[in-house]
Amino acid sequence: MSRRTWTTVVLIALVWSSMMSLGGVAAETVMLYPNIFGDAPASLERAREFMVAGGPSDYFPPLGASVVLTGIVAVLLTMRDPRVRWWVLAAAAVFIGCEFVFSALYFWPRNEIMFVDALGTHSPEYLRQVAQEFVAGHRVRLAGGAVAAALAFTALLRHVTTRPADVPAEVPPGVRR
Repeated sequence: MSRRTWTTVVLIALVWSSMMSLGGVAAETVMLYPNIFGDAPASLERAREFMVAGGPSDYFPPLGASVVLTGIVAVLLTMRDPRVRWWVLAAAAVFIGCEFVFSALYFWPRNEIMFVDALGTHSPEYLRQVAQEFVAGHRVRLAGGAVAAALAFTALLRHVTTRPADVPAEVPPGVRR
């Protein structure tokens, strides 16, 4: 398989995985979050009981890793093509910044408070505050995921609509090279 074909395949995988991540975050926003954060601390207790077999922490880490991995491979494959490279770098940087770094610094400590610490450890007022902070910060993650997916899609479009440098352009009849 040619380098161009590999690049196309990896960019498609990057777009697919970043769109899956965005879709998961959007679905979480409208389906889970009203139930989880709507009436803290009681809703947090229900969420703990409900999410025993699986939850967002089972879905997003492997999916996020696939976005990061395909982003890194896409950056390496597009390094020689500045028309695409900067879009891929931007997509990877936004995803890593908003989905990983922001999550690790902002969401993980709040997840510990709401879902890992023993029930009764924190006051109901504090749990409501943490839940509100989580929902407010989630907007950053949602926006970052949308931007990263749009940047990855733009990179794919730029890649597939530009001709490779090694393929000669067709010459109209009667024109000499």
